[in-house]
Amino acid sequence: MTQFTATSPEQLLGLDQMRAMSGLEFLQGILDGKISGAPMATAMNLILETIAPGRVTFLGTPEFRHSNPMHTTHGGWAGAMLDSVLGCTVLSNLEKGSGYTTLEYKVNITRAIPMGLQMRAIGTSQHAGRSTGVANGEIRGVADGRLYATGSTTCIIL
Repeated sequence: MTQFTATSPEQLLGLDQMRAMSGLEFLQGILDGKISGAPMATAMNLILETIAPGRVTFLGTPEFRHSNPMHTTHGGWAGAMLDSVLGCTVLSNLEKGSGYTTLEYKVNITRAIPMGLQMRAIGTSQHAGRSTGVANGEIRGVADGRLYATGSTTCIIL
């Protein structure tokens, strides 16, 4: 995976260019390193791993910079990872000319996420309609397979 992330707005794809692709084509461009991923993903140490219609995975490893004063990974890191995988899961179902925005998302953290342990977020589409998309997801440890968080989203299709 040779993904890159834009360091300036000029390196991001324009909205007209994005609308000329299906959601799956756009995600494939990110996966192939031809299109910039989300700049925020670099700050959160996340990378797109796999894509398929209605199913997306991300990998990420929380570091000290993602910790809270209690020496554990901040819950916002899990929230950002789930929001990313869930939104991309909805995006994977969209046809050319469509976009989306998150209407709401929910996160349930089931156990503390250890710093330094690689995590995999898996998003699965539950509904892909004309006006809304719904997806569920989970974060599991790559090495231990344990469930660390779950989430769900509803997105508005634009």
